[in-house]
Amino acid sequence: MKMQLPTLPQRTFLPQDLLINSWQDLAPFFEDLKGRDIDHLESLTQWLKDKSEVEAVLEENQAWRYIKMSIDTESEAKRKSFEFFVQEIEPKLAPFSNEFEQKFLNSPALSKLDEKEFKISIKKAKKNIEVYREKNIQLISDLQTEAQQFGAISGKMQIDVNGEEVTMPKAASFLKETNRAFRKEIFDKIAEQRLSNAEALDNLFNSLIKQRHQLAINAEFKNYRDYMFAAMQRFDYTPQDCFDFHDAVENELVPLLNQFSARRKTDLGLEALKPYDLAVDSKGNSPLKPFEKAEDLISKTIGCFNNLDPYFGECIDVMNKMGHLDLESKKGKAPGGYNYPLYEIGVPFIFMNAVGTVRDLVTMVHEGGHAIHSFLSRDLEFTDNKSVTSEVAELASMSMELMSMDQWQEFFSNPEDLKRAKLEHLEDVLSTLPWIALIDKFQHWIYENPEHSTAERHDKWLELSARFSTTFVDYSGYEEFQKIAWQKQLHLFEVPFYYIEYGMAQLGAIAIYRNFKNDSTKAIGDYKKALSLGYSQSIREVYQAAGIEFNFTKSYINELATFIKKQISAIE
Repeated sequence: MKMQLPTLPQRTFLPQDLLINSWQDLAPFFEDLKGRDIDHLESLTQWLKDKSEVEAVLEENQAWRYIKMSIDTESEAKRKSFEFFVQEIEPKLAPFSNEFEQKFLNSPALSKLDEKEFKISIKKAKKNIEVYREKNIQLISDLQTEAQQFGAISGKMQIDVNGEEVTMPKAASFLKETNRAFRKEIFDKIAEQRLSNAEALDNLFNSLIKQRHQLAINAEFKNYRDYMFAAMQRFDYTPQDCFDFHDAVENELVPLLNQFSARRKTDLGLEALKPYDLAVDSKGNSPLKPFEKAEDLISKTIGCFNNLDPYFGECIDVMNKMGHLDLESKKGKAPGGYNYPLYEIGVPFIFMNAVGTVRDLVTMVHEGGHAIHSFLSRDLEFTDNKSVTSEVAELASMSMELMSMDQWQEFFSNPEDLKRAKLEHLEDVLSTLPWIALIDKFQHWIYENPEHSTAERHDKWLELSARFSTTFVDYSGYEEFQKIAWQKQLHLFEVPFYYIEYGMAQLGAIAIYRNFKNDSTKAIGDYKKALSLGYSQSIREVYQAAGIEFNFTKSYINELATFIKKQISAIE
């Protein structure tokens, strides 16, 4: 049965035509929830339903403000609309949220709720109370607003290519060209552009670090890292587990980077492998072109997903028909890509900066995995259970990257091109893990040492880079650029400590792909079952439902890396 285009559900607590132009538009509903008696199961259940409706409406209202701003960073009106929510609405929400958490936990009827459905919500409420401090409300709001400067600075970066001003994502696509002199010219311009903005980004980051550390001190944590582990509700692992992940990746996967780079250097016949030699096809082939324009990317993605499971294709088709896709790179658009869930209507929004590369194809199926997760969990009764932890969210997206490869013939009619694309992605899967470990280890150091200078931060980055990067790349002449390579990572500025999840989820995705290669029908069924849980169960339980382990030991990483190497060998 064909999926119908969803419409906003009929609200039972908030007015259907509610406009949020001031806090006074919301205040009566929050006062209502605050004053209610929830001593009995019926009243507690209704209170939770009404609170859930409010959470969904607010999430979606803020989402659209953010989406519109990120599509057009040069619009002052759109920026102010988002900042209004962050500065005027969110600070008013925080005290109520804290009171609601306490009201929920203190209800005599709490023990009568379904333990399985609410166990995560109870744990989250306890942790939220632990980190809440009234004096941090304005500071959190200010941090959110200031962090958006990263997008504004990055969105304005452009270089001249043959007389045309192009964005950074578009510029990076030229590094796949076979003309080495041209690649060097492009890389030099990118480096020059990034270096010209380095001081502004360093100053922004210095300010963010200082305020984040103060936030942690206010909440009586030793540092911002410890604060964030509590605020992000990391129930299933500790900082030491992250350090173990770093060590395992360094020992098991960095040697593979050197193998890949040594082979690349030999294939290209170079005396020195330079940073502008890392994206070009090592056999000298022209860049792959999996699609032309956004419409082509959409139709091919739908076809690819349909072949995997018709439900997957329908999800993207519905998003397209509802105008929930903005995919092409353009001037003034914020960098990166994301899938925004939109909890009330239940149809997410995908934002990205496509320029026609294989990387864009991977980004689309990655965000498509997030989107399918949103669809599969949209019917959960409570908004809180739809707000999934990142380790689960990224499992959905990274697994889709790998499973979809078996249907990439939708993008590549030439068998040799298909083979190249698959090999490129499988190598990227293993090569990305050291970068994830590097970014995460860098963040731990930053917030364990919040008084560090800009120069010390640059030096630490170079020190860690030497441990987690290939030794075959010659950066002579680009030493200053190398010091600021971390500045391209949006997560450091806008969503600190949200990155290790990609590594943990990548391991889970490889495990799902291994299951998929053995029995695709069962693997897809387990994948859908796991994603439909949202965050009603623990990370480990969701991973178990998907038929895999939540595990990042050296032996497990070695086991999964061996599987990917075998897949590479089978394609070559």
